[in-house]
Amino acid sequence: QVQLVESGGGSVQAGGSLRLSCAVSGYTYSTYYCMAWFRQAPGKEREGVASIYTGSGRIYYADSVKGRFTISRDNAKNTLYLQMHSLKPEDTAMYYCALGEPTICSGDYLLPDEYIRWGQGTQVTVSS
Repeated sequence: QVQLVESGGGSVQAGGSLRLSCAVSGYTYSTYYCMAWFRQAPGKEREGVASIYTGSGRIYYADSVKGRFTISRDNAKNTLYLQMHSLKPEDTAMYYCALGEPTICSGDYLLPDEYIRWGQGTQVTVSS
């Protein structure tokens, strides 16, 4: 049973920082895989934030977070991270980590339908 468990969300003021974590367990189909962070604000569609391939480390960021967010992973701990700086009120959303086949990390895009496993989400609230 593949499980993704996010943690680290919370409430911060604009300009603040948070680090999200996503612990992955039970995935035995491949040594390497594509992992990503998505977010969804109330009334809006799920939006891709960043992805990383756990093999080569290839990374892709959505334009909205470039220069402010950093995605990383610790393969030994099977954990994905999202370090967020200079947070803005528009970053307020439920943040989800997702896992997919390695090939979907090869393109410069983030399509939620291509990811096969999802965490339950962690709320990030940024006040002005």
